[in-house]
Amino acid sequence: MKTRLLALAVVVVLAVLVAPAGAFAHASLRDPSPGYRERLAAGPAAVVLRFDQAVTVFPDSIVVLDARGRIFSDQAASGADPRIVLAPVRTLPRGAYTVRWHVLSADGHPVAGVYTFGVQVAAPPPTEAFGASGPTRAEDVVRWAYFLSLSLVVGGLGFALLVLRGMPPVLSRRLYKLIGLGIVATLEVGVLAFIMRAEGALQLPFAKLLYADLTPIASGTRIGSAFTAMTMGFVVVSVLVYLAWLLDRVVFLWPAFLLALGLASGLSLSGHQAADLGSSRATELADWIHLSAALLWVGGLAVLALCVWPLARDLRRDAFLRFSRLATLLIAALLGAGIYLSIVRLPALDDLWTTRYGQVLVLKISLVSFALLWGAFHHFIARRALVERKPSSWTGRLGTTLVGEASIAMGILLVAAILVNSRPPG
Repeated sequence: MKTRLLALAVVVVLAVLVAPAGAFAHASLRDPSPGYRERLAAGPAAVVLRFDQAVTVFPDSIVVLDARGRIFSDQAASGADPRIVLAPVRTLPRGAYTVRWHVLSADGHPVAGVYTFGVQVAAPPPTEAFGASGPTRAEDVVRWAYFLSLSLVVGGLGFALLVLRGMPPVLSRRLYKLIGLGIVATLEVGVLAFIMRAEGALQLPFAKLLYADLTPIASGTRIGSAFTAMTMGFVVVSVLVYLAWLLDRVVFLWPAFLLALGLASGLSLSGHQAADLGSSRATELADWIHLSAALLWVGGLAVLALCVWPLARDLRRDAFLRFSRLATLLIAALLGAGIYLSIVRLPALDDLWTTRYGQVLVLKISLVSFALLWGAFHHFIARRALVERKPSSWTGRLGTTLVGEASIAMGILLVAAILVNSRPPG
């Protein structure tokens, strides 16, 4: 049965690879001038866009705006080549500029896009172009879902390898399902998060966004590069996990775990700790340690509460004691990195209550403190009872208390998602 599944998977992958992409083709921007995020010594006389097929042009097909929203472009027109669209531009003073464009493709679909360039200054990423909106509450929820899905993958694989030291038959089916759910969710939610961020930059309704040119965002921003690398990487992770299940070889889970842990750095390399003032290699590394420890902790709690406790009574004691030792190291890493990053981002104490970033951080610290108290109960009371094998009313309720700690941990991830989408002061 598993051999047939492997053959089917190979056929599906080959079919996707050889499927003709041209069947779904619409006009694509090939050669913009000025280029994406290009820094110019002087302003251009015109903005020129070259497409891979003839397009229909509208008077406002190209609009050039400065950082204050003033328009510096004249009416757009077709060039001698129907694939070219151009718009004369008035004299541009020193500064950053946004190009918003839209045309009608030969297949009848509207195609649009946005990019930036600078005159004697560095151009901002298109997610910070004029008219782009910041992260919304919906994006906070989507990022939270992304954190949860990552925790199922990283924490699930970490628990299997570091705590269970393999895949016990009594647990393997549910644990593989949990990890598989995390991988699928990571891929799907990642796509949704990228689309929502692109929608904020392009300011287009979803129907038009489907045919928009996302190249400047995908390749010209940190978040786009991280999205591309993480999406491709988690496809590889899914293949490794699938092979581990199909061939019953736990050895495939090690590269899957290490790759997933490394891919989590994409969030650290595209966030505040990499892009904002005061960022450094140290802040990037601290953020990755902070995130990785959180994912292993939350995911491990989920596996312990949802897999080990209901399905493997004989493994409860050993799994709990091993995870307790691992959790102690994870919490230490999480707190150490978190304190360092808080000092970097909030050098003044009153920033904690005078800025939104600080207020969200205070809420996160409060939840973490509550989780530490809960974890202290597990470590000093429940763990001691299990080590000494003394019967206790609490040991019989550990399944419930583990679910409680996991719920608090998921709440911390929600606040963390809001914090990541908030701008630090300064």
